[in-house]
Amino acid sequence: MAAALAALALGAVSPAAQTPRGRQAPERAAAAARTPWGDPDLQGTWDYWTFTPLERPKEFADKPTLTDAEHAALLERLRGTAAATDARQQSPGDPGTYSQEVWTERTRANALKQTSLIIEPEDGRIPAMTPAAQQRDAAHKAAGGHPVRMRSDGVGRDDPEDRGLSERCLLGFSTGPPFQPGGYNNNVQIVQTKDFVVLHLEMNHDARIVPLDGRPHLPPHVRTWLGDSRGRWDGNTLVVESTNFTPKVAAFSARIGAAGAEFGAADTLRLVERFTRVDADTLQYEFTVNDPATFTRPFTGRFPMNRTDDLMFEYACHEGNYALPNILRGGRAEEGRRGAR
Repeated sequence: MAAALAALALGAVSPAAQTPRGRQAPERAAAAARTPWGDPDLQGTWDYWTFTPLERPKEFADKPTLTDAEHAALLERLRGTAAATDARQQSPGDPGTYSQEVWTERTRANALKQTSLIIEPEDGRIPAMTPAAQQRDAAHKAAGGHPVRMRSDGVGRDDPEDRGLSERCLLGFSTGPPFQPGGYNNNVQIVQTKDFVVLHLEMNHDARIVPLDGRPHLPPHVRTWLGDSRGRWDGNTLVVESTNFTPKVAAFSARIGAAGAEFGAADTLRLVERFTRVDADTLQYEFTVNDPATFTRPFTGRFPMNRTDDLMFEYACHEGNYALPNILRGGRAEEGRRGAR
């Protein structure tokens, strides 16, 4: 498939009232941008990094939007936190971790004025799990499966298959679906043809190919890591509905804190994503998680994706990856010590 056409990105929007007569406002021109075959043009490389958390923090419990002063103070605090992490002294024998400055997005203190990515329910929080899902997750954790996703039988084992999916390079930790901002590689390249849209993700180099020709979803017994996606146009918005997820992935893997959190299993998940070009530099992204077997109600998140001219790089996840065999060697050594007692 040909490389993406012009890249798009986030910038200032000129109010229509200030546009000289006879000239089209930039945001209207962007919204009206079309491919040669007439569909809205969403192509380009988009950066979706932001510090804004998935769930609304308790300090902003009744405040869905920050004031200008609160927003500025938050950015300064986030920038200082990232710098302090790098400056922290390591204990003897501690090899440390990724430099926040060098390897992550965390010194690029970008945060939205909305206090959480979740906009529905109104409290900005993930809804409660169903009783059945709570029982299933409790059994999963009791088997040693938290915070990594075990095999579908829920039995804990000390095999490579028992490690988390992103650790095994099967899925990216921020690419979903749905997308959620993570520590690095928060880029997606969108390529369009008349019959398909491709969502090429920098994190773990996944590519979701979304048919637009009205074909039905795959049969229920066919399950995939990224689900089975089908797209359609709703005005200027690309709507992507995904089903047929494997139960080996969570119904929702939340980016909450350093470790994250997982909820349920995705075999009954129906995920709807919406992509809308707001202006020449902004793509609005919205997702709705609907899994009645896991959550007591659907929930929706929304955030902008910003145009970037940066290049997409291969995420060579297993290149020089000594971590997994060393983790397993450590496990065997610990078992040997226990057995010798």
